[in-house]
Amino acid sequence: MKGIINIGYPESLANSLRLSGKDFELEMKTSSLVKLFELGRVSSGMAAKVLGLSRVDFLDLLSKYKVSVFGAYDANDLTEDIANA
Repeated sequence: MKGIINIGYPESLANSLRLSGKDFELEMKTSSLVKLFELGRVSSGMAAKVLGLSRVDFLDLLSKYKVSVFGAYDANDLTEDIANA
């Protein structure tokens, strides 16, 4: 099953980003999935699949958004992992 989300926005928003309607749609989809990954809500594999990318390409894309490939993994997680090693 495929879900569809419709988001209303003024054309001026897409225009201010110098994006066509189709490119703006892709930007919204991509940035949403990047943020969900960053928050630890979706895996890189799931985000990549939704975007039609390989996982490696999605991880590479994260740098454009200045998001760590480790997502929600933080210093506390690292300290815990070291303690458990």
